[in-house]
Amino acid sequence: MKPTLVVLAAGMGSRYGKLKQMDAFGPNGETIIDYSIYDAIQAGFGKVVFIVREYFLQEFKDKINPKFGDKIDLQYVTQELTNIPSGIDVHPEREKPWGTAHAVWVAKDIVKEPFAVINADDFYGGDSYKVLNDYFQKNDSEDYAVVAYRLKNTLSDHGTVNRGVCYSNDSGHLTKVVECEKIQREEDGIVRFPGANGEKEVLTNDTLVSMNMWAFLPSYFDHVNDQFVDFLTNFGKELKSEFYIPAAIDKLINEGTLNVNVLDTDSSWFGVTYQADKPIVMEKLNKLIADGAYPNKIY
Repeated sequence: MKPTLVVLAAGMGSRYGKLKQMDAFGPNGETIIDYSIYDAIQAGFGKVVFIVREYFLQEFKDKINPKFGDKIDLQYVTQELTNIPSGIDVHPEREKPWGTAHAVWVAKDIVKEPFAVINADDFYGGDSYKVLNDYFQKNDSEDYAVVAYRLKNTLSDHGTVNRGVCYSNDSGHLTKVVECEKIQREEDGIVRFPGANGEKEVLTNDTLVSMNMWAFLPSYFDHVNDQFVDFLTNFGKELKSEFYIPAAIDKLINEGTLNVNVLDTDSSWFGVTYQADKPIVMEKLNKLIADGAYPNKIY
């Protein structure tokens, strides 16, 4: 069975200034998503499911379908604030949906096969998709997996980033994932973020972090549904609380519900958080094309 790729593309792009998932980065106006779809097709994925917002759904379809509609099955699901289990009250003035774990959860009615999850505005590289598909073909357990990257290769020179810091055991299984916010390399060259007690905490360059590239099974939806109900019960009256994938997976690991394997890849990761990141991303894509990793035109 061919796996599905779930692309989280519902972000508002507040720090970028516009919908970066639709912005052009390649030499012919390609978006980062275009390269992700291309890589997924090359690796053997059979379907792509986009998680978007209703207000830009049609514009998004108009950009994606002409390029890849005849090459792979494309489907769309909207993530809205109101996509929650029935019978739960939330803050009446809240505007944002509920975060990445919720974004995946909304695809529960159309994803019935093993699936990978990525961010729309992150470039993961072709090898990472091959590693994921190979894992799906060989995995005969209920285990999940994560593709982990070195922190030093995921920082922005133009502001802070949020990362899920991964800790693993000698068996190569995750022991916990901790979502750390506002990470940045400071003037002294050391990477820090604000800790729970308000003091700065240090991370090493080689700290393994999740860039939200996961390998899941359909059991994800049942596991996370129960957690989501608990989350909304406890935090649904808050205006900005978010239900993150790392937190959901960390809970499953701590409960002993499943193992999560750490997968290695030769791919390099890069992403765009701020407008100032754009020329750097464009330069990196042009170098990959010049090195033969991609054709000049991918569709």
